[in-house]
Amino acid sequence: MQPDPSAGKAPRGEALELVIFAGDAVLAHPLPPSGRVTIGRAEGNDVRIDHPSVSRRHAVLHLGPGLSVEDLGSANGTSLRDSRRTPEDGSTQGLIQIAAWKREVTPGDTLTFGSVMTVIRRAAPPDEPLPEGDGLAPGVVVHHPAMRALYAQATLAARSYLSVLVLGETGVGKEVLTRAVHQRSPRAKKPFVGLNCAALSESLLESELFGHEKGAFTGALQAQPGLFEAADGGTVFLDEVGELPMTMQVKLLRVLEERQVLRVGGRNPRPVDVRFIAATNRDLEAEAARGAFRQDLFFRLNGITLTIPPLRERAEEIAALARTFVERACAQLDRPRVPALSGEALAQLERYTWPGNIRELRNTIERAVVLCAGETLRPEHLPARLQGSGVKAQAAIPSEAAPPSSLPAPPSRPAAARADERERIIATLEACAGNQTQAAARLGISRQTLIAKIEAYGLPRPRKRT
Repeated sequence: MQPDPSAGKAPRGEALELVIFAGDAVLAHPLPPSGRVTIGRAEGNDVRIDHPSVSRRHAVLHLGPGLSVEDLGSANGTSLRDSRRTPEDGSTQGLIQIAAWKREVTPGDTLTFGSVMTVIRRAAPPDEPLPEGDGLAPGVVVHHPAMRALYAQATLAARSYLSVLVLGETGVGKEVLTRAVHQRSPRAKKPFVGLNCAALSESLLESELFGHEKGAFTGALQAQPGLFEAADGGTVFLDEVGELPMTMQVKLLRVLEERQVLRVGGRNPRPVDVRFIAATNRDLEAEAARGAFRQDLFFRLNGITLTIPPLRERAEEIAALARTFVERACAQLDRPRVPALSGEALAQLERYTWPGNIRELRNTIERAVVLCAGETLRPEHLPARLQGSGVKAQAAIPSEAAPPSSLPAPPSRPAAARADERERIIATLEACAGNQTQAAARLGISRQTLIAKIEAYGLPRPRKRT
């Protein structure tokens, strides 16, 4: 068979990524413009897929010039579904088994390593700036009256000099709202710099925030400004600020009060002019009351509070969000025909309670687009957890502030779906070495929801391992 001349050609100047569909989570790994990317279950692979069906050294992607995949003699094989050969009747395209030779691939192709489905797609473009005035960036959906009122409040907050605290469950769109505040502020033409406070250790966090001088620690070969200095004149976004260690809270408070930073290993403070926006899914007021968060820092950050309602409370936005995510997914997969969303599939989306909010919805739609070979997204393209969502049980989804003991178990779901979710949680916790914050992010749910599910399924609370 002669290869398609258009196959294997990655577009010049455009970044690609390998997306792994691990249960309900969608994990994206950026691909380099050229070179080899090894894939397998063992440590040391460029892309590690911790699944029993994946071999320790399973396959390799070859990039630049061209794009191809090579199976490394894996036990369960590598297969390809060619995105350019979609049947006209919408039936499922058969998989092509890849033996121990290179096979040309192109963005949009689906690769299955063992039983783990992945897809090569164009990387999402950087977040587009929000236009001035009342307009919103493409893809930002604000239909619900509460959301319209929230964005109006955000516009007023943007014009002030006060710090802003954005509250809401995991995945509701806190960063999108934060960028809206920045773009509507007088600092819009200055830097917007963000940092996830839960993603770094305390020592790395201090260096990232405050910078360091040459020789401050082993490996500090030259002076490096921190995030506060890099954002001078603009906005600093501290995501998951509730995860800051107490010692870092003291140092952040000093910056808020004195508007100066002292680099690690430095002696002379440096002035900074930044506007702080913090976000968290925790109830910081309650945390401060019980001593888990500094009360004086809470008051400093809480100049203006913006609370985003969860997606289950604004279900009328689900249809527009879903269609937006379908269009984005097709653009990233180079699919010229955008599938329609069937009424049955939309009804299931609107009935589901979305504990992972917009992030979970986006992951669900991206997975459905990959599975859909025809021109219509149907219920069978959606995850099993949505199949039995016949009644919208808003009361079954608690707020982030609710204690884990008050969270109900999910007995209404089919036994098979519960067993599948239980195994997926166990596997994800194992892959994250017991780190519940990372596991929750992979699963597309909040940490509080993960803890509730751990207790509901009778699983032991894991300890984070080093």
